[in-house]
Amino acid sequence: MQVDAVVLDIDGVLVDVADSYRRAVIESVQRVYDDTIERADIQRFKDAGGFNNDWELTDAAALYVLADREGSAGDVASFTDAIAERGGGLSAAEAVVRDRLDEGAAERVFDAWDPDELRDVFQTLYLGSDLYRDLEGGDPAFDAPGYINDEPVLVDAETLAALRDRYAVGVVTGRPAAEADIAMERVGLDLPEDHRFTMDDWAEGKPHPAALVTLAERFDAERVAFAGDTLDDVKTAVNADAADDDRVYYGVGVLTGGLTGEDGRRKYAAAGASAVVETVNDLPDLLG
Repeated sequence: MQVDAVVLDIDGVLVDVADSYRRAVIESVQRVYDDTIERADIQRFKDAGGFNNDWELTDAAALYVLADREGSAGDVASFTDAIAERGGGLSAAEAVVRDRLDEGAAERVFDAWDPDELRDVFQTLYLGSDLYRDLEGGDPAFDAPGYINDEPVLVDAETLAALRDRYAVGVVTGRPAAEADIAMERVGLDLPEDHRFTMDDWAEGKPHPAALVTLAERFDAERVAFAGDTLDDVKTAVNADAADDDRVYYGVGVLTGGLTGEDGRRKYAAAGASAVVETVNDLPDLLG
């Protein structure tokens, strides 16, 4: 796999977000609705596709909890399978609720559903009180220490040095820009603004190929590897390869996020991954 550019996801690749973003998903729904999904269920939503934005994943999890109260949601596995069948993402989750519930029950679910409150609680939990005030421009919903401080670094400094010595390096992440800055500073990855895409830089989100193709163009690269921890990351590379006749794109699945072990390898392969690595620190040897 000879490449001249490497693009990295952040969450589950550069930093571990099991006790930050994913914890905030579960606890936000719990705080607002006094009920929530299991931690393992988050991966089911991720695998359904279209949930690169964890605010929207939180919204979808809340929809499931509210629909389940009405007695017609089914289990999480069937709910997320139905989301996948409708193309993934929050709009598909809304459609599944309307499909599975009668009109009155669905109306009660959507009346109770409050994405604005969920986002506010999520940001309070994730950022903590002080950073919330800095980034959100107001007072948090409650005092919190901030799960953003509980994100272990997954990438070695030697790995980043090796990649930057050999290749053009970029980032494509679903994080807001300010939160991407914090993670990149923590791992020691300093990139020019035009070598990264965050939530603030493009509307489509993964697995749309626009950000990856744009970075490849900016790098004047012919062969690009994109390493991520979700099926949507791999599909982003697959979609870029289909959309861009001038370049070759490789999706590399990393097993330090929600997808792990042989089951993770099988799912990555089914999504079109060119390779799967245990950690991002295996990339220099993989790429040669």
